[in-house]
Parts: sequence; C-alpha cells; structure tokens
Amino acid sequence: MVKLTADLIWKCPHFFNALKERELDLRGNKIAVIENLGATEDQFDTIDLSDNEIVKLDNFPSLNRLGTLIINNNRITRINPNIGEFLPKLHTLVLTNNRLVNLVEIDPLSSLPKLQFLSLLDNNITKKPKYRLYVIHKLKSLRVLDFKKVKAKERLEAENLFASKEVEEEMKKESAKTVTPEEVPKVSEVAEEEQQPKVVAPTPEQILAIKAAIVNSQTLEEVARLEKALKTGQLPADLKLPGDADGNVKAKDEKMINDVQMESNVEADNVDEPKQEEPTPMEQAWFKTVQLNDS
Repeated sequence: MVKLTADLIWKCPHFFNALKERELDLRGNKIAVIENLGATEDQFDTIDLSDNEIVKLDNFPSLNRLGTLIINNNRITRINPNIGEFLPKLHTLVLTNNRLVNLVEIDPLSSLPKLQFLSLLDNNITKKPKYRLYVIHKLKSLRVLDFKKVKAKERLEAENLFASKEVEEEMKKESAKTVTPEEVPKVSEVAEEEQQPKVVAPTPEQILAIKAAIVNSQTLEEVARLEKALKTGQLPADLKLPGDADGNVKAKDEKMINDVQMESNVEADNVDEPKQEEPTPMEQAWFKTVQLNDS
C-alpha cells in the first residue's frame, strides 16, 4: 500500500483535460486512505483516484473548486455522512466497481448540494429492489444516474413510492436482509468444490489395472487420463476401470494384468532389436507405460 503524501500528489500527472479543466491523475498507486489532499491547494477541477485500494470516501479537506471526483475500481464500502461540507461544488461522482451493498450506504451523498451526475455501476447496491427509484428520491438534484438520464416520470414514481417515511425505512431494512448472488461468491465456490470427485490413492492392484486399461483404451483422451492417474498416484473416485465396478480387480482382469506383465517383460528383452515400423499413438502410450513400470 502507498501513502498519499504531498510529494506523491505533485509527482503525479496534472494537466488540462478534454473539458479544459485542471485534472490531477492519481490512478493506480495502491492508495488505501484519502489524505493530504490539502497539498493540492484546491487547484484542481477534477481528481482521478481510480484503480486504488480506498475503502472509505472521507477525510477530504475543504475543496471549493473540485467539481468531478472519479474513483472507479476501489473497495469503497462507506461514505462520510458530511462529505457535502467539504465538497460543496461537486457535481460529478463516479463510483463504478466498488463495494457498496445496501441502499442506506448512499444516503450521505444527499449532503452534496450540486451532485448531478452519479455512477454506481458494478456495485451490489444496484441489484437491490427499487434501487434506481431510491437513489432518485434521495438525491433531488440528480440528472443522470448510471449514464441514464433521470426522467420526469421516474421522479414522480419515486415521489409517490416514498411519500411515507415508513416505506423508506422498510425498504432500507429489506435491502439489508436481501442477499444477491454477487455478495456471496465464496459460498458458491465452496459448494462447487464439494461437488468435485474426491481423490483417493490407488492400491497396487488398481495400478496394474490402470496399466491394463491403458492398453485397451479406445481413445487418446482416455489414455492421457489414465496416464495422469498413474503418474500422480491419485485415483479419482469417479474413474471407472474396466470390470472394476466394485472398486476391486475381478478375476477376468487378473488375466489381463498378467498378460500385460508378460508383454512388458518381452518388450524389455527386445528393446535393442531394430524397429520394423513406426509405432502408432496407442503403441506409443503403451511403450510409455512400460517405461514407467520398469522404473
């Protein structure tokens, strides 16, 4: 993590952007905490803090000039309830791809008297029921939300929906209770892992059965899978060997295993003999198995 110092602020790029505004570029510095912005001496119209590791939107000095704050791709979960006192002229706030979850978490933005453009895309809060109407209700001066113009029809709908204070409070409670799939990715991952077949070490008999199965495999994919089990010494629980439905080698497989061992010995005795023809892919897999067996 990098500390936002006065030295870093003046080393970072600052320029006139396409809107002919003075912009300070603090992107991608692994900044975790907003601090020392007083060193800017309120000389910038736009500050870009994207691609950092900021958790809380607070600790601003009084910045009467700042109109645009871009803070994409951070970890913001909280906003200072009095943020409007320090950024009185902020009209554009881009909070795309942060970690705002519940409707109540955007309430502090109502303290920004000039806020007209707001993006909360890629925050879990956008999945909450009536999210858009709630934001329009709370931010009276808002003109564009998530890059979509706020329509008069939406304002009227939001006004009617939240005519009662009790409705607003109930919606906040419901928002806190509602869990979207995006909020619990680890649970899904755990469940997926539990569904994966367990891995068990093969017995000596099963190792021989794997070698025999390689010889009798019909596809190269099956040969590769069996070879992997043989090399790693781990037998997936869902691997079905020929004639091994009960997990044990049957009598008919024992004959096949003995044949494989005899063929291995013959092959070992004839390794110095000249080859008569180029081996097929299946024969190549067999030779590889013999080498593993001899080693």
